[in-house]
Amino acid sequence: QVQLVESGGGLVQPGGSLRLSCAASGSILSIYAMGWYRQAPGKQRELVARITVGGVTNYADSVKGRFTISRDNGKNTVYLQMNSLKPEDTAVYYCNADIRAVTMTRFEYWGQGTQVTVSS
Repeated sequence: QVQLVESGGGLVQPGGSLRLSCAASGSILSIYAMGWYRQAPGKQRELVARITVGGVTNYADSVKGRFTISRDNGKNTVYLQMNSLKPEDTAVYYCNADIRAVTMTRFEYWGQGTQVTVSS
């Protein structure tokens, strides 16, 4: 069984910062790409940032220069540092990871989501 557990969401004023964390646990053999997606009310889920096992990153245009994704392979954890937050960043943020379990099955797993609200 593999689980992704997110933490770090909350309410922040415009211009503020938050750091999200997502830890993978369970019967894991390998973790490949990890990423963050978000879904605002009435909108489709969209990619925010993604990072390969080797550290190559890509970002949505809307967050470039403000958000930074990183990972700690030893801790099976991915982070999202969000700076200069805007009201339009308000959404539920989901962690995603491409994982091969010890059973050799490979699957994309999702966290339960964490709410980020940017408001004054």
